[in-house]
Order: sequence, then C-alpha cells, then structure tokens
Amino acid sequence: MTNLLLILPNLLLLSARLMVDPRVPAKERMLVAGAIVYAIMPFDFIPDMIPFVGQIDDAYLIALTLLRLMSVTEPRVVREHWRGGGDVVELIGATALIAGRLLPRRIRRVLTSRVESPKVPGEQRKTMAVPLLIERPAAESKTV
Repeated sequence: MTNLLLILPNLLLLSARLMVDPRVPAKERMLVAGAIVYAIMPFDFIPDMIPFVGQIDDAYLIALTLLRLMSVTEPRVVREHWRGGGDVVELIGATALIAGRLLPRRIRRVLTSRVESPKVPGEQRKTMAVPLLIERPAAESKTV
C-alpha cells in the first residue's frame, strides 16, 4: 500500500516529461496537465491533508490519464521517459487497479467519467480491444 504512495512522485515526473514530448497529441497533453494540477491542489475530492487516503485519488487520476495516453501513443514513448524501476506500463495499470479499489465508488465513478476512452479511427480501433480500466466485481466469499 505504501508503494502506491511512493510511486506518485515518479508518476508526476513522468507526466511532466510527457508534456513536452512532441509525439504526444495536444489533447492528451491537456489531460495530463489537468491530472498534474489535480494532484498538486491540496483540496480535491479527498483532501491531500488526510495522510495516505488523500493521495489515492491523485494516483488514480494520473494512472487513468497515462493509460489513456498509452492507448493513443505507443507505450514505447512512455517507457522512454520513465526513470524508475520495473515496467512502467504494468506499474501504471496496477496503480489504477489498486487505487480504484481503495477509492469510494462514487469518487471513482466521477474521476473515471472525466477520463473517457479516446475515439480511435477504424484501423487503430482493432489494436485497442480493451477499455482503459475494467472493474470486475469482487468474488463473493461463502463461508461453510
């Protein structure tokens, strides 16, 4: 869980580097800029003054915008700007899933609705077969 918070500064730096890359479309840059501003603002859906919980919505929104960016550009572009360890593509996906599970459903829906899947032209649509983030219902545990 604490790893989720430790990755947030690295995701912010990655987002800032992607903002100046000419291979990133302008619309995606604006969304990334919005996610950076949201993460820096102390008052958002969950105030950042609340330890741990206050940063989860920031990590979730940044991860969603980076997932969207990777669906429009090559993931290679994102990997070139990553300075941390591990595979950034898997890390972003895992961050979005973990943070999404920790957020209240209402906040998660509001943030997810702000970062919609991009409209992709016909030929590219075939390569993007999955949505940005799939929420699977939790398996019900049965006690015997």
